[in-house]
Amino acid sequence: MKICIYGAGAIGGHLAVRLHRAGADVSVVARGAHLAAIQANGLRVHAVDGEHHAPVRASADPRELGPQDAVFVTVKAPALPAVAASIGPLLGPDTPVAFVMNGIPWWYFDHLPGPHEGKSLPRIDPDDALRRALGPGRAIGGVVYSASAVTAPGVVEVEQPKSRVILGEPDGTLSDRVLTLAGLIAKGGISGEATPAIRTEIWNKLISNLAGGTLAVLTGCAPKGIYVEPAAEHAALRVMHEATAIAQALGADPTTNHAQRIGNQRSMDHKPSILQDLELGRPMEIDGLFDAPLVLAHLAGVEAPTLELLVALCKLRGRSAGLYD
Repeated sequence: MKICIYGAGAIGGHLAVRLHRAGADVSVVARGAHLAAIQANGLRVHAVDGEHHAPVRASADPRELGPQDAVFVTVKAPALPAVAASIGPLLGPDTPVAFVMNGIPWWYFDHLPGPHEGKSLPRIDPDDALRRALGPGRAIGGVVYSASAVTAPGVVEVEQPKSRVILGEPDGTLSDRVLTLAGLIAKGGISGEATPAIRTEIWNKLISNLAGGTLAVLTGCAPKGIYVEPAAEHAALRVMHEATAIAQALGADPTTNHAQRIGNQRSMDHKPSILQDLELGRPMEIDGLFDAPLVLAHLAGVEAPTLELLVALCKLRGRSAGLYD
């Protein structure tokens, strides 16, 4: 099975190696020194189950890779317009595209019964560029738990003991294509799961990201450093309650055990990716990760004052660093 990973950073690189281990014919779209290292020496992943190497094909130009049986998009939200502009050569007549990313996805209202069904989200997909590039029916939703980082060109370090990738169809069906891709991920040595409730899984991760990510941007700390302050923990809990209300108003059913969410993060030394972007001078995915949930809150008529404040402060922090417009 030919599979292309569009965006071979930490998450994409790890996923590429796992799919290669499962026997897939894997290629990656990458750039810069990372691309050069992959072309010369392949991808190398250091994880709890050992060191894994994959001599995958790599290019900055999807035209060199050609049509695929499946594509995984693992870029951050600011790169989505570039994906829309260049993904075409990777698409055969029936190629599915799994968006394994943080935040609210551009397809969120597709096949979601209710007054907003089919609604576009221009802050995530300006001018419906992705929707037009892909056409109907290709998108698969994805959620990933895999704290990791690119530690050198071509090298990914995975800190999370148990990595998980959850895939699901926007229409809630357990399709053959989702089951096949989840099975390949599992065969590669990490948890690959198929779900009929992908939006609930998106919120299960996003609720923690909204609380921990905003506070990380504002403090420069990993969760381990944030939750030593009781007031910071209380603010995080308020954000979690507000985000849960947004999710529930739109039909999702995330877990409401927020004390456990805090407990799971309390010892984490890994900095959220959006804080890493701030520190490394990379564009920050504030719109998809932080702002889009507020758009959904307004649509659903849900008040989220704590989240509104923290997101506004993160926008100011991003603008002052020249990393958010």
